[in-house]
Amino acid sequence: MSDAAPTLATTPTKIEQRGPRTLGVTWADGAESVIDVRALRLACGCAQCVDEWTHEQRLDANAVPADVHPLKIAGVGRYAIQIEWSDGHGSGIYPFRRLRELGDASA
Repeated sequence: MSDAAPTLATTPTKIEQRGPRTLGVTWADGAESVIDVRALRLACGCAQCVDEWTHEQRLDANAVPADVHPLKIAGVGRYAIQIEWSDGHGSGIYPFRRLRELGDASA
C-alpha cells in the first residue's frame, strides 16, 4: 500500500482486543483483521526497535515474552494507534496502513 490519503481499506471503524492473544480491526471496506498481539509487538517500527538509518531490526524477538499483551491502546490523530505493552515498551506507533498490512499477511 502506498502512503497516499486514507482509503476505505485503511480506515478502521473498530479496534478492539478480542482476547488475550488477538487484536481485531474492522475496516471501512467491510474487511476484518485479526492480528496476533505478539506478532504486533515484534512488528514495532519505532527507533528503539528498528534502526532509523539502516532499517535493521534492533528488537531481539527472544527478549519479548510469549505472553506479551497490550495494557493500553490509544489513538494517535486519525492515522495510527499507540500501544503500551506489558513488557514496558510503549514508544511505537502503528499506522492504520501497517495494521492492515499485518492483518492481510496473517489472513
